[in-house]
Amino acid sequence: MSGYVIANIDVKNPEAYKEYVGKVVPTVQKFGGEYLVRAGEYKVIDGEWKYPRTVVIKFPTYEKALEWYDSEEYKPVKPIRLANSVANAIIIKGV
Repeated sequence: MSGYVIANIDVKNPEAYKEYVGKVVPTVQKFGGEYLVRAGEYKVIDGEWKYPRTVVIKFPTYEKALEWYDSEEYKPVKPIRLANSVANAIIIKGV
């Protein structure tokens, strides 16, 4: 089963966040990840969608998504995101 990272993000410091975007992509690719959604136009159809940016990344497996998130490659990149945005995020098994 594929694994998905789904994040709903509010970027607080867009200029500094650009550094994260530039550094995270190679780490995602190294673990076989593929961006399916990076921001984009949307319409809320039920409930509340708290933040304006949504990201969906597909990995070959759920385990590969977890491996990426806990990897030495992502470890120095993650603090850039945390310092410049707030988010709700999950890693979930897909079909």
